[in-house]
Amino acid sequence: MNKTQPIDYIARTKAQYAALDYPAYRWVENTNAAPWSPLKKPLSQCKVALICSGGIYKKGQIAFHYEDDISFRIIESDTAQSDLRITHFAYDMTAARNDPNVVFPTQGLKALADEGAIGELATNAYTFMGGIYSSRKVSSQLAPELANRVIKDEVDVVVLVPV
Repeated sequence: MNKTQPIDYIARTKAQYAALDYPAYRWVENTNAAPWSPLKKPLSQCKVALICSGGIYKKGQIAFHYEDDISFRIIESDTAQSDLRITHFAYDMTAARNDPNVVFPTQGLKALADEGAIGELATNAYTFMGGIYSSRKVSSQLAPELANRVIKDEVDVVVLVPV
């Protein structure tokens, strides 16, 4: 494979499932447009939270499981990079393990807060392991719980980092 060419993740995922003798993978497609919600205040005054699906967890927390794990981890945004761990079955974690900001960009968000581009970074970030097979469990359990958490944290904006 030529490393300068983009990776066709759909073809790669289909091949991976075929090799594992799984049934054909059905991609989830949202047919409803999300409602537009304009900010009620300038971004420079907003509390911003981070939600990532890269399988990030903090040293001392339990790692994610490999099959249909819909759990999530709460990681304080000021956690040292050296205390972050990553586990995931669906992507090459080399770059993320070398620099967790690839999938958990707290340093960039802190810099934006220091510059005044955002008001502040929320105390807690939320992470889970993407590649969850049950879209029903994501939409009925995981997503509502994460939404409730950021509402409780009085967050104005959420940065979603998918992998």
